[in-house]
Amino acid sequence: MRPGGPPNSRALQQPGTPGRSRRRPDLTLPLPQRDLTSLAMPLPLPLPPSSAPSSTSSSGAMSGPASLGASTPPTSAGSAPPNPPPLCELDRVRRIGSGAGGTVWMVRHRPTGRAYALKVLYGNHDDAVRRQITREIAILRTAEHPAVVRCHGMYEQAGELQILLEYMDGGSLEGYCIADEGFLAHVARQVLSGIAYLHRRHIVHRDIKPSNLLIDSGRRVKIADFGVGRILNQTMDPCNSSVGTIAYMSPERINTDLNDGAYDGYAGDIWSFGLSILEFYLGRFPLGENLGKQGDWAALMCAICYSDSPQAPRTASPDFKNFISLCLQKNPANRPSAMRLLQHPFVAQPQPQPLAAPPPS
Repeated sequence: MRPGGPPNSRALQQPGTPGRSRRRPDLTLPLPQRDLTSLAMPLPLPLPPSSAPSSTSSSGAMSGPASLGASTPPTSAGSAPPNPPPLCELDRVRRIGSGAGGTVWMVRHRPTGRAYALKVLYGNHDDAVRRQITREIAILRTAEHPAVVRCHGMYEQAGELQILLEYMDGGSLEGYCIADEGFLAHVARQVLSGIAYLHRRHIVHRDIKPSNLLIDSGRRVKIADFGVGRILNQTMDPCNSSVGTIAYMSPERINTDLNDGAYDGYAGDIWSFGLSILEFYLGRFPLGENLGKQGDWAALMCAICYSDSPQAPRTASPDFKNFISLCLQKNPANRPSAMRLLQHPFVAQPQPQPLAAPPPS
């Protein structure tokens, strides 16, 4: 049958109508459904049976906005994460960031004084996206690692989705210049450990970049904005993505012909990580200072796919140069896993004592 052509009329014949009787009356012609595979990323657990939105919390104490993340799978320790505080108890203190996906506010929980980050997602999302985000949040709430920003839950208010996250008082590492290799190794080690943890749980970030790496006053670095960002950015078409996101994509993700149409999300995260670490060292985007910030996505994609991989400068140590070279291999099969990179001499050094985070240069 030609694709898109009229179906066989016999196949559509209803029971009870004249003509050849059906051998299996219990079989029905499946109706076309929307393919949701483009919305999904590898997840380790099935959809929780009680993850649908509800008007009250499991304890019945919550009123007003529904907490979509109240019912979650148990953690590895066997206990479910605590319910997030009611949205009505969170006071917005100040805006700490905004982007294509939404606005992030620092909020404070009135009864305890605890600070959180509240990400308010832009736009109205259809039911399929809402269900996928709800499922994603239920999974991400069980993610617990020192280098991964904690997701506490999600709310819905007047059709608006809001995600409650751990607050990092140092903000993102976007714009940082970290020329000291000791501190840069400290940053790289933490981020790699977080990536290795996510990959062990079959979670691919897909958007590792400096703005998604957060730091606090104790020099603790954590990965943020994973999971939900992948769902909201449902298309791989660079025309529909921000230039800032394209800038850190691996060559084979942009041009699938480079790897026979196969895309390994784990290797893609390693490329994005290596490019981010090299940017910290150089103090500029490695493929061109203006290329990663301007709107010429076509020139940016050509540079990523067809230029030589960026390298650390000659003044860098041999260990750092080799580390970056491994991360930025054009062939994804040649990039080591996060676990293997954690054994590299560049990051396998004694950790510095926690100090105040260096200011952006």
